[in-house]
Amino acid sequence: MKNLNKYLIPVLILIFCGLIGLGYFHMTREREILLDDLDRRAQILAKTLAPPAIRTLRNPPNSDEEDLAERLSGQGRTLGLLLCGTEGNLVARSATLTDLVSCQDPMIQEALKQKQPQGILREDKGQSLYYFNDPLWDRSKKLLGVLSVVHNASYIQQRTLSTITWTTFPLALLALFTSGLTYFISRRSFQNSIDKLLDWMKSPKKLEGKQPPQEAILKPVTREMERLAARLRSARETARELSEAERVSDLWTPARLKAHVVSQFGSNTLMVVSNREPYLHLKEHGHSKVIIPASGVVTALDPILRATSGLWIAHGSGDADRDFTDAEGKVLVPPQVPLYTLKRVWLTKEEEEGYYYGFSNEALWPLCHQTHFRPFFREEEWGFYTEVNNKFASAVLRECGKEKPFILIQDYHFTILPRLVRESRPDAVVGLFWHIPWPTPETFQICPWKRQILEGMLGANFLGFHLPSYCHNFLNTVNSLLPVRIDWDRSAIIHSRGTTEVKPFPISIQPWSERGMPTDGEFEREEARWRQELELEDVSLVVSVDRLDYTKGIPERLDAIDLFFEKNPSYRGKVSFIQLGAPSRIHIPRYRDLVTEIEKRVDKLNWKYASEKWKPVHLLKEHHDPQTVYLFLRMARACIVSSLADGMNLVAKEFAGARMNSDGVLILSEFTGVAREFQEALQLNPYDTTGFAHAIRLALEMPLEEQKKRMARLKSQVAEYNVYRWAADLVTEMTRQAETLPQKNKTTLSQSA
Repeated sequence: MKNLNKYLIPVLILIFCGLIGLGYFHMTREREILLDDLDRRAQILAKTLAPPAIRTLRNPPNSDEEDLAERLSGQGRTLGLLLCGTEGNLVARSATLTDLVSCQDPMIQEALKQKQPQGILREDKGQSLYYFNDPLWDRSKKLLGVLSVVHNASYIQQRTLSTITWTTFPLALLALFTSGLTYFISRRSFQNSIDKLLDWMKSPKKLEGKQPPQEAILKPVTREMERLAARLRSARETARELSEAERVSDLWTPARLKAHVVSQFGSNTLMVVSNREPYLHLKEHGHSKVIIPASGVVTALDPILRATSGLWIAHGSGDADRDFTDAEGKVLVPPQVPLYTLKRVWLTKEEEEGYYYGFSNEALWPLCHQTHFRPFFREEEWGFYTEVNNKFASAVLRECGKEKPFILIQDYHFTILPRLVRESRPDAVVGLFWHIPWPTPETFQICPWKRQILEGMLGANFLGFHLPSYCHNFLNTVNSLLPVRIDWDRSAIIHSRGTTEVKPFPISIQPWSERGMPTDGEFEREEARWRQELELEDVSLVVSVDRLDYTKGIPERLDAIDLFFEKNPSYRGKVSFIQLGAPSRIHIPRYRDLVTEIEKRVDKLNWKYASEKWKPVHLLKEHHDPQTVYLFLRMARACIVSSLADGMNLVAKEFAGARMNSDGVLILSEFTGVAREFQEALQLNPYDTTGFAHAIRLALEMPLEEQKKRMARLKSQVAEYNVYRWAADLVTEMTRQAETLPQKNKTTLSQSA
């Protein structure tokens, strides 16, 4: 009953106030209508009496005019009339008005003074009277006097009160009935919603991903309960995988990674910040679907966030993303069995164009890859880049609680973000992993905002690169451009805000066995289908898998293929080159031009060497799912990775992982990061067309025994140093940084002093 009164009494008070307001409005409106009607009647009567009244004012009163004033009095609501001269002298007056009004009354004098008709409502002798005072003029526009017609207006108040009684009272009854009915229906509906939520909470299936009730009234409660259930699922799955991890070998697996994360982080969670989101919602044929981008970063970091029930902050780029997020831009993922939270940051088209397609990919990308493509530095795009970094910083800081935050930032899109976070949260443990090469100091210094970028990156506790050479380049760049001290033994930078360590963390891939690859029978059927579709029967395949990017060296590769067929005509009709090319950044003109150039070169090659049933080169220009990539890598006799510059290049590792029979040959550019690990590959300079063509022939003619010997080493390298080990190394570094953070701050203060 106490709770009932808590909500019902305020509702009744609101209804009562509303009815008072409504009654006042009706009363005021009705009174205005009645007064207006009375005023019109008085005007008509005054105009009718004006001629005899003017004659009376010109001539002395006689018995007829006196009879006129007396006959008018008491007719309906008309009490009588008063006729006064300009001097305030009484000319005629109804007997009923003798004690009420005289020619000396201020309102009569005001009418003579203003010379305008006036309607006045006032109380006289306990009566409500309406006076209409009309100045009278002769034909020469001379003022003769004033005629006042008086009506009894008491009926207006009676009619007004009657209106309130017969409108407000039924409305009050209706409002009370509606309120009561609404209360009981709402109570019943709310109780049903509570019962459904309780049933879901009691059901063990909630841990298996059963959707909670979606009633709007319980949305906030449901959201929190769903997040709690996600944590419970994560804890249960982690506990199960911890036990499994004890039985596995020394290879890193998702179970072992989760065990490592729990042992390192404990109850702490991890925030990952990246431009690309791990799950996208897209619209297709009127329906929404979820896709997982093909990304090594997603593969590596997803198990960490599952284990910690963490938070991933990324740009919401899917065209249906907003339909699945709450007011904070959050959605629980994975969709089937939610285990952690994805927070989407919304960017305008202008921000995306300037920050991503502009500064990130037309300035930083070519600057770091050094492939003889000029970077473009535009002030407006730098403005968008800093603006988006600030927007992400705000999103990160809103999610930081009282505990020490652990934040892992990904790639060159967020060079300013580490500093922005550390300025607001000095206790945060911030790591930045750089997925592309770092150039030499001489190359990097052409950037107009080089110092702002470096100062932003030094906000991180540690920086990760793929190779020691990239770390060395970065240390030399900072040393030459900023007033810092380099500890070369520790590979650390000591600066005004603290210490930033720089370390190599070579990234790798997820095992193909974990990605739902086809069985041997399915593989054979798919291989037969593709060979028939592309007319590749009895033809050996050499495969390349790339984004259509100028750093991948695809035109140089096509030149080498041309020279290969020119020097080795015996391979015509026996070998075909397959280029799986995923369109990339087509908003940027130089990327569109590259696609056009590649298509022209492929057409020229096919025109030069093709026969009726054979083509030397097949360009499959579209986004390919992992199953298709796996299929072609396994079908291939050799794989070409000829990047002009590449931070790591995971296609080379994907090829080694896909070789089920440990055969095949990898032709690898010496300018890729993976070349340092894969010494068993046939390494080449992609600019050396003759050497490139010779490497292709060596690959096709390599004995099977030699192939297996080389490939076995590559496969062992990929299995041992997989993506889970890479992620585990990052987690270990973050927890180590958390332990040393207070000491580092203390050291910095003493050095500054």
